[in-house]
Amino acid sequence: MELDLSADIAALRTTFSDIAAVVDLDRLRGEIDALSAEAGAPDLWDDPAKAQQVTSKLSHAQAQLARVGGVAQRLDDLEVLVELANEADDEATAQEARDELQALRTAIDGLEEQTLLDGEYDAYPAVVTIRAGAGGVDAADWAQILLRMYLRYCERKGWPTKVMDTSYAEEAGIKSATFQIDAPYAFGILSVEAGTHRLARISPFGSGDKRQTSFAAVEVIPLLPETDEIEVPETDIRVDVFRSSGPGGQSVNTTDSAVRITHLPTGIVISMQDEKSQIQNRAAAMTLLKNRLLLLKREEEAAKKKELAGNITASWGDQIRSYFLYGQQLVKDLRTDHEVSRPEAVFDGDLDGFVSAGIKWRKRKDD
Repeated sequence: MELDLSADIAALRTTFSDIAAVVDLDRLRGEIDALSAEAGAPDLWDDPAKAQQVTSKLSHAQAQLARVGGVAQRLDDLEVLVELANEADDEATAQEARDELQALRTAIDGLEEQTLLDGEYDAYPAVVTIRAGAGGVDAADWAQILLRMYLRYCERKGWPTKVMDTSYAEEAGIKSATFQIDAPYAFGILSVEAGTHRLARISPFGSGDKRQTSFAAVEVIPLLPETDEIEVPETDIRVDVFRSSGPGGQSVNTTDSAVRITHLPTGIVISMQDEKSQIQNRAAAMTLLKNRLLLLKREEEAAKKKELAGNITASWGDQIRSYFLYGQQLVKDLRTDHEVSRPEAVFDGDLDGFVSAGIKWRKRKDD
């Protein structure tokens, strides 16, 4: 037995070298040194907002360096593994090398996508909100399926998540849910999932074999450090407090600790019930409201520029993907034409193909 993966490894090294050049490891190390010096300043936390920004940037830069450095080491280790397999004439070790080759292809593809994430907010963590749309109880059930799908996707990637608010529907499913993803580039990666998702299936809730079409909206915003750029006067908000609830309206908290903030000028509503106290929930809701308003401001500025250029297109609420669970079993993205014939795998969080195609589609569209 002679295992020869030299051509495959050489191709991966070429791609990896291009990625490393774009990332600019020397610049990244310099940035980490500068941020580490700032983070070590004794008066850092005199300004909590600045401290959070510095520590967040440092964490993101360190994570990026670790990812790139980890792939470089794995490429070296793979060559050693191939040598061991050939010296020992061991098929088990050879198969281990083939598996690692495939894993490295996936890892390098992920790094390559990251080099395309150069938007203003792409490097930040994310907050995802899923809302049931038209379709009654089926839509509420569909929203809950999407929530599980994205949480499983994050779990597969090792991203920490925290469900911040869930509004349960009366019969089944959810009216809406919001969760936070505390991982670098979560916003840049998942922002391509924002839009309307359509499910076509035989309804499990109706009588007969009637096809039901349901809709749910996915919103993705960056989780930004505390910022003074957006001021929210008290006169612009209405704050309601209520008891946290579980499925079917079941109370899970005996005190009025959950908070709902309505921004009166825009109609934006933020609910928060995950924290232990009303004060904590209000603070978390205000942070999320400021992030939403800052992103809205940026979108309005970008839309104005496109309008002046004579090319304005709607994006929020556009249908981006269809999921078919009757007749043909298919999930198809309407922007990239990427499709998968195993919806169950997609619902279990296997979204890498859709996300990768979406990132590349967005880059081509923006260039």
